[in-house]
Amino acid sequence: MKILHTSDWHVGRTIRGRSRAVEHQAVLDEIVRIAGDEQVDLVVVAGDQFDTAAPSPESERIVWQALLDLADTGAHVVAVAGNHDNPGRLQAVAPLLALSRIHTAAHLARPDEGGAVDVTVSSGETARIALLPFLSQRSIVRADELMALDADEHSQQYNGRAQLILRRLCAGFAADTVNLVVTHLMVSGGMLGGGERNAHTIFDYAVAAQAFPVTAHYVALGHLHRAQQIPAGAPVHYSGSPLQLDFGETTDTKSVTLVEASPGHPAEVRTLPLSCGRRLRTLRGTLDDLDAQSGTTGEDYLRVIVRGDRRAGLADQVREWFPHAVDVAMEAGVGDDGPTRPERGLGRRPHDLFADYLSERGAVDERVLALFDELLDAATGPAS
Repeated sequence: MKILHTSDWHVGRTIRGRSRAVEHQAVLDEIVRIAGDEQVDLVVVAGDQFDTAAPSPESERIVWQALLDLADTGAHVVAVAGNHDNPGRLQAVAPLLALSRIHTAAHLARPDEGGAVDVTVSSGETARIALLPFLSQRSIVRADELMALDADEHSQQYNGRAQLILRRLCAGFAADTVNLVVTHLMVSGGMLGGGERNAHTIFDYAVAAQAFPVTAHYVALGHLHRAQQIPAGAPVHYSGSPLQLDFGETTDTKSVTLVEASPGHPAEVRTLPLSCGRRLRTLRGTLDDLDAQSGTTGEDYLRVIVRGDRRAGLADQVREWFPHAVDVAMEAGVGDDGPTRPERGLGRRPHDLFADYLSERGAVDERVLALFDELLDAATGPAS
């Protein structure tokens, strides 16, 4: 049985106000081509198909068409909701998607009520799939316990309850099936890619890799944007996002994961690189340094950090050299410890600006940052 693992499409994501819809369409078409060329039996999409809980009609068209195109290759498709997705929206279209062999899991469900599904492919093999959409703390831990426990105890409650849920969902794994887990989780030991929501990746949401049973042939993770394997008793992988979504991801090579598994045998896992989508790059230097690089950056989106003194029209000059510069920031000088951080806040994430504010006042506290991110999510659109 061949399985294609992808996640974290984040359709609707912009970069400093510039649409990336064309790139998303292109990279999802590329994933569809890979599914067809590899003749995969099953495609799993491990959450965050959308970037926002209230996607635009264009974003919905791109996502729904991509799922239909994947099913048109002859593969079964299974998708779970991530923390950026709107579970109610996904549940509303589930009956229509099911007509095209696309199974969706918007909410946590008991194994016999959709939390675990069996998919039989053309070879006659059956995949038993445990489905765990993203769970917020509010949905996994009772409110009175959240009020009464310390932060480290919150983490234990989330981790412990997530492990109990996974144990129940995976209870039906058998020796004559291909046993899979598809979930949108922060797993301990994972490395952030740069574009994730910090409120949902701090220690409060970390689940131990030992939560996944050794009887699983493969665990398909979504949530972290960097493709990586997590050390565990079973093959546990993040496929990562298909596009570079943030300047923290500039060194990442984007990919999908191809898995070959059969009952009674260990899975073989391969990473297949993706080529579509613009790269994100950071340029740093004096005006003379930057002038020398003008015309060499192609279609890449750029963050440009200028060393030297401020002067009128500097940003306009940089953008004339680099039309695809989405951030232009000043760096005041170079001290004994290396370059100082950019002075301008324009284009920086609210989380980073607030972190700087706390640092300048000697009040850095990850719990305060996490609360800030939760409030920001609530103000800009629900994430779960």
